[in-house]
Amino acid sequence: MAFAAAFITAFAAATVSAAVPTAFTLEMNPPTASKEAFVEWMAANRGEDKKFLGQRWDRYQVLLRSKALTNDQTKRAFLLTPREEFVRKFQRVHTYADNFLDIGFGVTISGPNAVSKMTSVLDIQKGDKVLEIGTGSGYQSAVLAHLTDKVWSIEIIKPLAERTRAIYDDTIARGYSEFKNINTKPADGYYGWESAAPFDKIIVTCGIDHIPPALLKQLKTGGVMVIPVGPPGAQHVLKITKEANPDGTIKISRSDIFNGKVVPFVPFTKLEGDAIAGSHNK
Repeated sequence: MAFAAAFITAFAAATVSAAVPTAFTLEMNPPTASKEAFVEWMAANRGEDKKFLGQRWDRYQVLLRSKALTNDQTKRAFLLTPREEFVRKFQRVHTYADNFLDIGFGVTISGPNAVSKMTSVLDIQKGDKVLEIGTGSGYQSAVLAHLTDKVWSIEIIKPLAERTRAIYDDTIARGYSEFKNINTKPADGYYGWESAAPFDKIIVTCGIDHIPPALLKQLKTGGVMVIPVGPPGAQHVLKITKEANPDGTIKISRSDIFNGKVVPFVPFTKLEGDAIAGSHNK
């Protein structure tokens, strides 16, 4: 455990150092008239590195053209989220490339396009309760925290959950107060977070061949879930809506948010006791 603690401390210490001059609010909205205006405003108000801010702006333009960002609040969340805080130091040169990057423990951080599209489809509103399954690097939760102050996230790999929590605590200490609203725990996400349910929105960032019953149950009527469904390495990202019929029964609808494109995700693993053993695929 001493080695794990040292690893976590070293990873957190390696994150990009930034003092945050202006405290976050859900009304914060950086300028988008030009790259220069955005970079200067973010450097002045969020204390971030202009090099990464320029790269973030360039990726933002690509995401707009590809229609991965489709609503104003998610556009704003992308621009405000320092992705560089959540990738490994030796991979920071690739922070804003549209790649899935290795974060250790056999898992990855999803590319900006997948994160942006999945988040946009959820159409998260201020005050929505959102559950994420698969905390991973912490980047997806960080985006969510710029959309609502009610975020819950579960990670099955305990050392990874601890490392990511340390990153959040480090960034909070440096002024990213929005990350205080991310509740995290190491657990098997297949069973959701019953004590915090129901949720307005649920996002799953690992692949499975069916929709976990507990997650569907913990989704509010009128709520939306985004989840990669399919065989290993060949998932389709589905939008699941849960609606009430006039007679009081529940209607579940599905649609493919990438129009049939296969998007491979890491497997939705399961716990047996305290050990990860296989996946939840049937």
